[in-house]
Amino acid sequence: MDIRQFRQFRHFAAVAESLHFGRAAERLGMTQPPLSQSILALEKELGAPLFARTKRSVELTPLGQQWLPHVLEALAAVDALPETARRLRDGQTGYLTLSFVSTADYSVLPDLVRRYAEAFPDVEIRLVEATSDVQIPAVAAGERHAGIIIPPAERALPEALAYHRLVSEPLVAAAPAAWVEDGRLPIVNGVLAPEALLDAPLVLFPRTVAPAFHDLVTGYFSARGRPARIVQEAIQMQTIISLVSAGLGLALVPASLRNLARAGVAYVELSSPPVLETGLVWRREDEAPTLRGLLGLVGV
Repeated sequence: MDIRQFRQFRHFAAVAESLHFGRAAERLGMTQPPLSQSILALEKELGAPLFARTKRSVELTPLGQQWLPHVLEALAAVDALPETARRLRDGQTGYLTLSFVSTADYSVLPDLVRRYAEAFPDVEIRLVEATSDVQIPAVAAGERHAGIIIPPAERALPEALAYHRLVSEPLVAAAPAAWVEDGRLPIVNGVLAPEALLDAPLVLFPRTVAPAFHDLVTGYFSARGRPARIVQEAIQMQTIISLVSAGLGLALVPASLRNLARAGVAYVELSSPPVLETGLVWRREDEAPTLRGLLGLVGV
């Protein structure tokens, strides 16, 4: 729609709503002759009359009646553009793309999404589950606004990325409940006996997809003079818990994973547990208003 057509549509709507060329011209702040010429030019372009005119009355033709709602809708959409631009500028509408590691689904993600949705109800939140190794280059490339990750060792992130810690939590053992019940994994004062843990088969993330988490777990074993006996690997936390439930081994998982109740799985505290950090990563130069709204919520 060019400016001339836009004016013609406004002229048509004004006449259609008043059914009087004089009153419509007054409403539009113009004289009647150029208004009449504008309507005639529009009718010529459409190849059909929009109004049935007599000396005493103006009525919409069937075409005019059916076309009017479409014109009014288009004009309303144009009129709303400045307000839409303001809301986009202020991060009150638009979309936010947020990726997250599977462990965050049971800790920081639900609360963060709830708070963001309450603060910005008209923003579409696009969630993507992915491991940290996939998220980091995707965020750096601008494919996502932000990601909830387990930071790599020493936070060796690309220079273009910024990072903010969201939570640090101890690891607990997720063990087959039957192993606890039959004494195979003895519990002393609510804590898993270290010697029982060190001998147990382990289910863990592959190091290729979660090096920081993998090293945190295996480092816990090696610090106690015993290599971790990894019997199965999986890249989804839900899958790891399912393997534990099946009795394949135990897993060291964030304490928040207690929220993932699964039949046949018992969560047991560890002696001097390792602590897992989870945080938010984003591009330093990304000025997307929806991202700025998210950063404000987490205190950046």
